[in-house]
Amino acid sequence: MQPRPWPDPDPQIAAAIQAMHRGKREKPLPVRVRDELGELFADAEFAVAFGIEGKPGWSPGRLALITVLQRVDNLTDRQAAETVRMDLSWKYALGLALDDPGFDASVLSEFRTRVLQHGLEEKALDLLLAKLGEKGLVRAGGKQRTDSTHVISAVRDLNRLELAGECVRAALEAISAADPGWTSRVLELPGWAQRYRARVDSWRLPTSESKREELAVAYGTDGYVLLEAVYAPFSPVWLRNLPAVDALRVMLVQNYVRITGRGGREVVKRRRPLEDGGEGLPPGRWRLTSPYDMDARWAAKGEDLFWNGYKVHISETCHPTPGENGENGENIVPPNLITNVATTDATVPDNQMTEKIHQMLAARGLLPAEHYLDSGYPSAEILVSARKRFDIALVTPVLLDHSSQARAAAGYDRSAFTIDWDAEQVICPQGQASSSWSPCTQRETAAIVVKFGGEVCRPCPVRSLCTSAKKGGRQLTIRARPLQQALDQARVDQTSKEWQDKYKLRAGVEGTMRQAVAVTGVRRARYRGLAKVHLEHVFSAVALNLIRLDAWWNGHPLDRTRTGHLARLELAELALAA
Repeated sequence: MQPRPWPDPDPQIAAAIQAMHRGKREKPLPVRVRDELGELFADAEFAVAFGIEGKPGWSPGRLALITVLQRVDNLTDRQAAETVRMDLSWKYALGLALDDPGFDASVLSEFRTRVLQHGLEEKALDLLLAKLGEKGLVRAGGKQRTDSTHVISAVRDLNRLELAGECVRAALEAISAADPGWTSRVLELPGWAQRYRARVDSWRLPTSESKREELAVAYGTDGYVLLEAVYAPFSPVWLRNLPAVDALRVMLVQNYVRITGRGGREVVKRRRPLEDGGEGLPPGRWRLTSPYDMDARWAAKGEDLFWNGYKVHISETCHPTPGENGENGENIVPPNLITNVATTDATVPDNQMTEKIHQMLAARGLLPAEHYLDSGYPSAEILVSARKRFDIALVTPVLLDHSSQARAAAGYDRSAFTIDWDAEQVICPQGQASSSWSPCTQRETAAIVVKFGGEVCRPCPVRSLCTSAKKGGRQLTIRARPLQQALDQARVDQTSKEWQDKYKLRAGVEGTMRQAVAVTGVRRARYRGLAKVHLEHVFSAVALNLIRLDAWWNGHPLDRTRTGHLARLELAELALAA
């Protein structure tokens, strides 16, 4: 592939489009994108992913735009390739001739693979935001908001028994495809053909618990036999590098143990949870859920949402003024645009992504002055580091005091005590000073434990309002000075009417999530593996931005805020938490 500028739109196609839309203000989105943004994705930006020798390839810049338009209309690869051949608006945007035959649908898959292999998955969004920055539509400062939603993986859900059997079957299939004669030369075990002829989830498993346990042990035994044969000196070394073999190895480590039974025989045994007196199972963030997607993980949110897959975090600009017009009727306030997309496996908590999102925004030069988040993203450390490192004010509710006094809304909670940081003492509501100040580490977090002497608390007339300890006095656990002060200030601020009115702006991100789900199907992964799913999310974000820009260019911007029902719900939840 040799980078070349995109050709100008074909005159015949341009004339046809002009005739079809004569008298109409709105033109198709691809036409608007080409007219307003020109050559959006230059070939040179993707040149590193393509060789300099061999058969000439299709323009990667135009393939990037096709992939984006594919997300706009939620098309498959075959449908997108057919649209390139048949749709005049796509030919106009791509600069293709009227008789251009297009390309085979497999080219799109090869393009995505090359983009991933060379670390260019963020390139499309970077180029769009850079172009919009030149036009003054996005900039650093201002307000942005972020939220996340679950993403269901593109693999079937399997229980532990099905997972064990399918991992063995997938490894056998992969080995047979890579070296057809290996299994017949090496493996001679009865029952293998019957057990692994079809996918394990395609037939009914035994209902008897004893038979299910027997089948599970058989799967584990077969897996160890197969793995030992693969790692034997007489087997090709490259067999060990097959992804399906690696999945089998991980599954065996996570679900089985080998022990020495009676007579010195080795026995394969299923792992049991620690609470059942077993050997223990790996935590969810490491536990394999499918041999076909090594990155997907099981997670839960609340009591009614369970899914196997990923989580996507979307950040967007948010402008509180909905619809100022200039002298000629053009919109002055730009549309809300997506500035960042981050994808994780389903088990990663939101608060572990806050700083990473800020780092990604900093790399694009698009850090906001105010960042609106829900209560899953902040912590005391994040509140301080966001302000100190990135100069960002987080507008987000923080977790409230969960002491028994605070929960009961009676007695003296943490806010009733005064901290003298210089003297390393805490003064209680009755004016008594603490007797000890002990720095410590709790759950891998630095903290300070403050205690009041029993001789002070026992005779106190308001002891029942302060502590329920039968021996000793009141005890408080606080954070380091800057963290505790930031936490206390945030808890005070979020109770004010001014803060709650300001926080209504965050509710609009729910509309973005709804648009992402309805238009691009972001909640169901098309591909397998974290890298491919993230690439899908990046192109979906670019598609949503173009949809919003198209609406804005045509004079009917999409709703900027959803401060009605959603905002009232969020404030009601905040009041309940308080």
